[in-house]
Amino acid sequence: MINGMQHLPSTEAAVTALRAIADEYALEIEVSHDVGADQTSRRSAAGVGVTTDPDGSLPHEAFAEFGGVPRVTVRLYPDDDALITVEGIECPDIPRDDVPAFLRSVFGGLAYVKARRFPPGYRLVVPLPGDRTHKEYVPMILLSPWLSGRVR
Repeated sequence: MINGMQHLPSTEAAVTALRAIADEYALEIEVSHDVGADQTSRRSAAGVGVTTDPDGSLPHEAFAEFGGVPRVTVRLYPDDDALITVEGIECPDIPRDDVPAFLRSVFGGLAYVKARRFPPGYRLVVPLPGDRTHKEYVPMILLSPWLSGRVR
């Protein structure tokens, strides 16, 4: 634990945390793994047949899709960050250690959509520990029923 947060040193540890969250909220989860520099999305320049990074490590990336509403997917990158998509809204560059707290805010009902009158617009707001929040712009055309139900 670091500052009261669980430290997820590897992609596999992060996947284990995702499975625990799925159990906690009684959600189905489907996980796929990409292992090797030639398989991971951020290493497309690795070349054909090259599986390790220049330092000899074997990069491991995972993609998890949660069942139910809201629709949530998580792509865990080998670089200790993640891309979380909530109802089609991409939240990039989430530190791997913040992923469990982010998902608990979404599944636990703490996340909301903030409406702004002028200029008109919407933002998905996800509270995180330590009085931090993650905010992401939401185009009006992408307001799903789940997002619309959380507008403040």
